[in-house]
Amino acid sequence: MAYTFLSRFRIKDEMEDTFIDLARKMEKQAPDEPGTLHFQFFRLDEPGMFAVLESFVDEDADKAHMAYPQNKALIEGMIGCMDGHYVRELLHDLAPHPKG
Repeated sequence: MAYTFLSRFRIKDEMEDTFIDLARKMEKQAPDEPGTLHFQFFRLDEPGMFAVLESFVDEDADKAHMAYPQNKALIEGMIGCMDGHYVRELLHDLAPHPKG
């Protein structure tokens, strides 16, 4: 089963262009990383709200994604654009619920 999640967050008004530039760079390089199944940013209906859908073969591939040197500065820059924190929601396939 893939390790997939959706993260939602607000971006500061004055940082939207910077965030979008960083997000596009991440979208371009993430698919080439080992273990990445899907990686895409979205703008949400509410102004200033964005989301990223990330899917990896497993949790270790997600951790590796966060640790790659080429990603550290991008991730740090995107977090610096946020107005508050992000909320991460794990997505599970339609197999029986993992918690029973």
